[in-house]
Amino acid sequence: MGRLVLLPLGLADIADASIYGMSKRETSMTRTDDHIDSSHAYDLPESVRRGVYIVIAAFNEESTIGDVVRGLKPDFPHVVVVDDGSLDNTWVKARQAGAETLQHVINRGQGAALQTGIEYSLRQGAKQIVTFDADGQHSVRSIPNLLAPILRGRAEIVLGSRFLDDSGSVPFGRRLLLAAAVLFTWLTSGARLSDTHNGMRAFSREAAAMLDIQLDRMAHASEIIDQVVRSGLAYTEVPVQINYTEYSRAKGQRAAGSFRVLFDYFIGRLLR
Repeated sequence: MGRLVLLPLGLADIADASIYGMSKRETSMTRTDDHIDSSHAYDLPESVRRGVYIVIAAFNEESTIGDVVRGLKPDFPHVVVVDDGSLDNTWVKARQAGAETLQHVINRGQGAALQTGIEYSLRQGAKQIVTFDADGQHSVRSIPNLLAPILRGRAEIVLGSRFLDDSGSVPFGRRLLLAAAVLFTWLTSGARLSDTHNGMRAFSREAAAMLDIQLDRMAHASEIIDQVVRSGLAYTEVPVQINYTEYSRAKGQRAAGSFRVLFDYFIGRLLR
């Protein structure tokens, strides 16, 4: 069973404070101030940045993927884009922007694309893996803080949360759906988290190697939490910045689609 860890408060305590082991039933949220002082990735040594692989699943994202890759490449040389059977020029735009590009012949869904990218990154020698969205709503500025608990040996898995800091930018309808997802995750896996469907996550090499995403489409987010809890590895949440645009809102999960996610998730659990 995974251990939800509460990281010590205060930068002054970082050097010698220990992790507080928390069972999944002991706390409803973990909050950490284990931040790197600046949001710029150059606070991470170059040797660290070379070991980080950013994995992006992309489907019909030609209008955004180039800018997303170009925003990451100056700080993180290994940006892996898995084109999940797009019908547009996503693969071309990603490659032109400098990404390491993989391609599914058919659209299999985000879960399958992430698994493909993670397996590729591990084969290439990744030391840490970060999952990142293709639609431009994730910020490279969040990545150092996402990696900090792993680099400092405090957790193996770090989950990004929109709700540990100011959540005012999250649209009201999205907040309702996400609140329902938090409750659903607690009921099904016992994990008490503040945000369970955030695509920004960081994994140590050991943690990434244990992932085996079987649910190809959007139900993979709940499946990942299940696997995190069962892994026995320490995990935590940190606040991340989400930039909602008209484009990302239009592509976001809607209430009707949530029923399909639930159906896929329960079918997947029955077949395991």
